[in-house]
Amino acid sequence: MSAPSILPRRAIIIAVGSELLTPFRTDTNSLFVTSRLNDLGIEVTAKVIVGDRREELAAVVGEAMRRADLLVLTGGLGPTDDDVTRLAVSDALELPLLEDPSIVERIRQRFAKRGMAMPAVNRVQGQVLSGASVLPNPNGTAPGQWVEQEGRIVVLLPGPPREMRPMLDAALAERLEPHAAGARLYRRVLKIAGRTESDVEQVAQPVYSRWIDWAPPVSTSILAAPGQIELHFSVRATTEEEGRAVLDRATSEMTAVVGPDVYSTDGRSLERVVGDLLRGRGWRIATAESCTGGLVASRLTDIAGSSDYVERGVVCYSNRAKTEWLGVPEELIREHGAVSEAVGLAMAAGVRERANVEVAVGITGVAGPGGGTEQKPVGTVVVAVVGLSGAQVRRFLFSGGREQVKFQASQAALNMVRAMVGGSG
Repeated sequence: MSAPSILPRRAIIIAVGSELLTPFRTDTNSLFVTSRLNDLGIEVTAKVIVGDRREELAAVVGEAMRRADLLVLTGGLGPTDDDVTRLAVSDALELPLLEDPSIVERIRQRFAKRGMAMPAVNRVQGQVLSGASVLPNPNGTAPGQWVEQEGRIVVLLPGPPREMRPMLDAALAERLEPHAAGARLYRRVLKIAGRTESDVEQVAQPVYSRWIDWAPPVSTSILAAPGQIELHFSVRATTEEEGRAVLDRATSEMTAVVGPDVYSTDGRSLERVVGDLLRGRGWRIATAESCTGGLVASRLTDIAGSSDYVERGVVCYSNRAKTEWLGVPEELIREHGAVSEAVGLAMAAGVRERANVEVAVGITGVAGPGGGTEQKPVGTVVVAVVGLSGAQVRRFLFSGGREQVKFQASQAALNMVRAMVGGSG
């Protein structure tokens, strides 16, 4: 196989399959393809999922060819009527499909080794776009195809990951890596808790707007997720040292303006950051949760080795449980209500005393969709953290459905623990 004269800079990935448009199947191939292309310094500008419709797929391929240097399709190379990728690409590129007898014979032999006759429908897998190179598939019947047209590249890959991944790796190694010249796309993610997207953008934009003039320039995007904001940095560099140095500089400038609300610059989740802080101090934690139903404890124990610092977690959903298990006085609940700063603090203090730990969390709130009042609407959550250095309690008002409220509450609780454990002397 011959390599193209230049390395593509922009790519679009198309995942083919009507099943990917249902709630039951997820496109994971695009993540793998993106990772491999980024390793070569190729930026993925779009990902598209298209059902098994020939005309629709042909239209998407035609548009993608006008917008990118490299187009990678996964799926739709099987032998059945709904495997339309070959036909759709043939339509879009105006290239006829020609049967390759050697492919048909290989498929026939593959069936013969299993003591079976090749079904007639499998002959269509031997159809190759005129001028395309065949990408061998030692793990299945569907070969891939590599087509170059007017300076653009179209790659057809099978859908099953065990077939697609080695095929892509082999094709990239032989055809594109020789032109990479060491160029790679390096990325970094800053994770931020306790601030809104608009707040982060207001302080971050004057900083990252200058990075476009750097050599090499840094691209930035901001993503909002429940309970956190992410700043994604990317830079195309010729060496890992150069890429790391540029991203280190960008990270330093950004953390200087965002401050301690940045909880991760190395990909760690908030629960892992908290766990690392607790382990580093030799401290243990206990949780008393009402509206979150044990979610904070669950997230902490998702981390392998969390038995080093997680002592126990208690779900005290009813008022009776708060009183019997944590020692929250009944009169405190009657006077302030179960969702109150006083009760949240009493929950944290109660579980800390009974567990004999350094840090404890108490959470109480209204997750919804019912149960809210004018004074305490749905989404009201009180989080208390009690530790060696004192106690902190905050009231939040989260938006969204029940699951979103619960997750945001767990995120707020973990972030408060992070601030207390990380900031203690």
